[in-house]
Amino acid sequence: MLDIFKKAQENKYAVGAFNVSNLEQIKAIFLAAQNLKSPIIISASEGEAEFIGKKHLRAIIDSYKKETGVEVILHQDHGKSFETIKDSIDAGYDSVQFDGSKLSFEENIEKTKRIVEYAQSKGVKNVEAEFNHLEGQSALIEKIELKKENFTDPSQAKDFVERTGVDALAVVIGNLHGVFKDCQNPKLDIDRLKEIREAVGQDVNLVLHGGSGIAEDDIKEAVKNGIVKINVNTELRMAYTNSLKKTLEDNPDQITPYKIMPLVVEAVQKVVEEKIKLFGSDNKL
Repeated sequence: MLDIFKKAQENKYAVGAFNVSNLEQIKAIFLAAQNLKSPIIISASEGEAEFIGKKHLRAIIDSYKKETGVEVILHQDHGKSFETIKDSIDAGYDSVQFDGSKLSFEENIEKTKRIVEYAQSKGVKNVEAEFNHLEGQSALIEKIELKKENFTDPSQAKDFVERTGVDALAVVIGNLHGVFKDCQNPKLDIDRLKEIREAVGQDVNLVLHGGSGIAEDDIKEAVKNGIVKINVNTELRMAYTNSLKKTLEDNPDQITPYKIMPLVVEAVQKVVEEKIKLFGSDNKL
C-alpha cells in the first residue's frame, strides 16, 4: 500500500483523499478514478464512518475495487481516540489518522506512539498524525484568522516523527478546513513546507488537509515540494448538496431516488476528476 505514496513522491504527484458518507459519493469517486486511471484514497471521518458503518464501508470499497481495478486505500480521517482508531483497524481499514492536535505535544506523542504500535501489530502500514490544530470545518466559512505562529514548526515536526514512528504527517502551512464564503482561501507558505520536508526527511509522507478552496498554483507548488496526499471534502459536499437541491427544484414531483441521484453523482464525479488532474495522479495506475 505504501507503494502508492512512494510512487507519488518519486514522480511528483499527489493522491487525492476524498471523504464519503454514502453510496452516491463512493460511486462518483470510483467512476472518476476509473475514467482517469488514478489511484485514490477513500476517507471517512468519525461522523461519516458512524453513519455508513465501518464494516459496510470496507465491503462496498472492496466490491468497487474488484469491479473497477482501481487502486484504493480506505482511510480513517481525523480519528480522535485510540478506541476509534482500533475500531477502524479491526474493521479492515488500510490507513488511519490520529488527530491529537488538541492535546499537549507530549501527550500527543505518547498516544500516537501507542497507535503506531497497535497498527503495526495488525499489519497496517500507514499511520498519519497531526500535532498542529487545523482551523475551520468542512463547510462554507465566513472568516478565520490564520497566525503563522500556529503553522507547523519544522524542528517540532522532526522531533514528533522521530519519537512516534509515524508514516505520514499532516502539516499546517496556511491551509484550513472548509471554503471561504466570499473569497479564495489564504495562500500556502511553500517556504515553510520546504523546511518541513528537509527536517523530516523523505521517508515521511507529507499530507495537506483542507484541499478545498486552495488556489491551483499553490496546490501544484505544494505537490512539487513534497505533498503526496491531499484531502478534499467541502467541495464534494457542496457539489452533492447543490446538485441535489437543483434536481429536486427542477423535478418537484419526482420521488424515485434512482432517477434523482444520477445528476448528483455526476456533479461529485466532476469535482473529483478536476482534483485528480490538478494533483497529477491521472494515468498513474
